[in-house]
Amino acid sequence: MPLYKYEGIRKKDGRNIKGVQDAESEKVLKSSLKKDGILLTSVSERGEKSSQSEVDFSRYFNRVKKFDVALATRQLATLTKSGVSLVESLTAVIDQTDKPDLKSAITDVRDQVNQGISLAEAFGQHPKIFDKLFCNMVHAGEQSGTLEQVLARLADFIEASDKLKNTVIGALAYPGFMLAVGVIVINILMVVVVPKVTAIFDSFDKELPIYTRALVGLSNFSKSYWWVMLIITVSAVTFFLKWKKSEKGEYKWHKFILKAPLFGKLVMMLAISRFAKTLATLLSSGVPLLTAMDITKGVLGNVVLEKVIVDAGNSIKEGESIAEPLKQSGYFPPVVTHMIAVGERTGQLETMLENVSDSYDVQVNAQVMTLTSLLEPLLIVLMGVGAGGITAAILVPLMKINEFV
Repeated sequence: MPLYKYEGIRKKDGRNIKGVQDAESEKVLKSSLKKDGILLTSVSERGEKSSQSEVDFSRYFNRVKKFDVALATRQLATLTKSGVSLVESLTAVIDQTDKPDLKSAITDVRDQVNQGISLAEAFGQHPKIFDKLFCNMVHAGEQSGTLEQVLARLADFIEASDKLKNTVIGALAYPGFMLAVGVIVINILMVVVVPKVTAIFDSFDKELPIYTRALVGLSNFSKSYWWVMLIITVSAVTFFLKWKKSEKGEYKWHKFILKAPLFGKLVMMLAISRFAKTLATLLSSGVPLLTAMDITKGVLGNVVLEKVIVDAGNSIKEGESIAEPLKQSGYFPPVVTHMIAVGERTGQLETMLENVSDSYDVQVNAQVMTLTSLLEPLLIVLMGVGAGGITAAILVPLMKINEFV
C-alpha cells in the first residue's frame, strides 16, 4: 500500500497540517482526511510500503511490537515529567527508537504537534501503531493536565497486557510443537515406512491380520488419494473461515469458545482480566465512563462479551449500575460483579477493577500451568498410541513370517 506525504488545512481552526499516511489511492486518502476535518491541499507519494513482486523480509523482523510502543511511551513519560518540552521529548524518543515504522510515526507526530495539533490527534493518524485506547488515554491526560502520569500508566498497562499474552503463548508453544511433531511422524510412517514393510508380504499367499490390512489400506489410500484429502481439508477450512466471519457464525463460534471444555475457562479469565485492567486504566486516566466502556469492548476479542458490555453501557445511560447487567449476562462470575458493585457504592471503582485484574492475572497463570501439565502427558499418550499401533501392526506379521514361509 502506498505511503503519501500530504499537506492540508484543518477546517475548525484554519491551521496548516502536514503528515504522512498510507492509503490505497489519493482519492481514498482525501476521503479519509475529509472525515477528520482536514482539507487536502497537496499530496505526494512517498514510497511503497509493500510490493507484490518484491518482498521485504526485513520489515517483518522490524515490525512494531507492543513492547516497542510501551518502551517509547515510558521514555516519553519520563522526559515530560523531567520538564522537557513535548516536542523535544518526542525528538529524543525518535533518536532512541530503532524500528523504522515507529520512528517514522513518531516523527510525523512530532511534526504535527509542532504545528499546534494535539498529541492525541497526532497519534490518531497512525491507528496501526497507536490504537483507540492509547489515543483516548492521551487525550484525557492532555485535558486533565496529567499527561506525564497517564503516559506512565499507559506504559504499565501495555507491558502488563503484553506480558500476560506472551505467558499464555509461551506455555502453549511446547504442547503445540509436540502435536505438530507427532502428526508429522505418523504421516511419515503411514506414507513411507508402511508401504515398504508391507511389500515384504505381497509374495506370501497368507491373509494378514485385520488391523494390519486396515493399516495397509489406509496407507494406500493416503498415498493414492492424498489430493482428495487435501481438497476436502481445504474446502472444510475455507467453509469454516467463511462461516466464522459471518455475523451469525462469529457469534455462535465465540459462544462455543466460552463454553468449551478446558480452554473455555481460560478464555473467560483472560477476557475478564483484560476488561477490568483496561476499564480501570481508562477511568483512572480521566476518560468518561461511557467512553471507557465503548473502548473496553474492543479489547475483549469476543463478540458475545462485547454485546454484554454494550448492554451494560445502555443500562448506564438509563441510570443503572455497571454490575447489574454484567451479573444478568451469566458470563461474569458473581465475585467480579460483587466487587464492581462495591466499587460503585464506595466510589473506588478503579481500585476494585484493578484488584479484579490482578486476581485474574494470577488465576490465568495458574490455569495455563494446569492446562500445560495436562496437555503434555495427554499428547505423549496420543502420540504413543498412534505410533505404537502402527508399529504393532507391522511387527506382529513380521514375527510370524516363518509361518507364512
